[in-house]
Amino acid sequence: MRWYQGYRTSSWRVDETYVKVGGRWKYLFRAVDKHGRLIDFMLADRRNTRAAHRFLGKALTTMRHWPPSSITTDQLGSYPKAIRRLQREVKLSADTKHRTCKYLNNIIEVDHGALKRLIRPTRGFQTMRTAAATIKGFEVMRMIRRGHCLTCKPRVKEEIRFVNKLFHIFAVAA
Repeated sequence: MRWYQGYRTSSWRVDETYVKVGGRWKYLFRAVDKHGRLIDFMLADRRNTRAAHRFLGKALTTMRHWPPSSITTDQLGSYPKAIRRLQREVKLSADTKHRTCKYLNNIIEVDHGALKRLIRPTRGFQTMRTAAATIKGFEVMRMIRRGHCLTCKPRVKEEIRFVNKLFHIFAVAA
């Protein structure tokens, strides 16, 4: 799917939300660009500096050809520490700005709600592995529906063709 995503802007919005896994609340870290296109996500047991560092490192690896010029987060104290640590490790440019402006993160907050509407009928997940796989599927289908890939067209038949191409399915149900 990454091959079809195309260019991302250099302004990232990063936030976390809660997801129930195995009867316990876990943290779903997500990053989107300023247009709402998904950069990456990660499930974690805790919402601390180590988890934020791991997630941002993963997102930077995913988008290594398009590093961010600015990262907007909420007021969570672990993000500034994680960003400074990544800058010390030279995984993130020292020029990268960290913003904590609340209204700039509205795009990802609204996106959390849309994702949670898909997750709610599942009534939680049994394991982290199934949660990650299911959320990945939800995110891919949402990207296709919203036209966040280069070859996606906003028609159902085109969506079917694209999914068939991704999964190497050669018979198309008409």
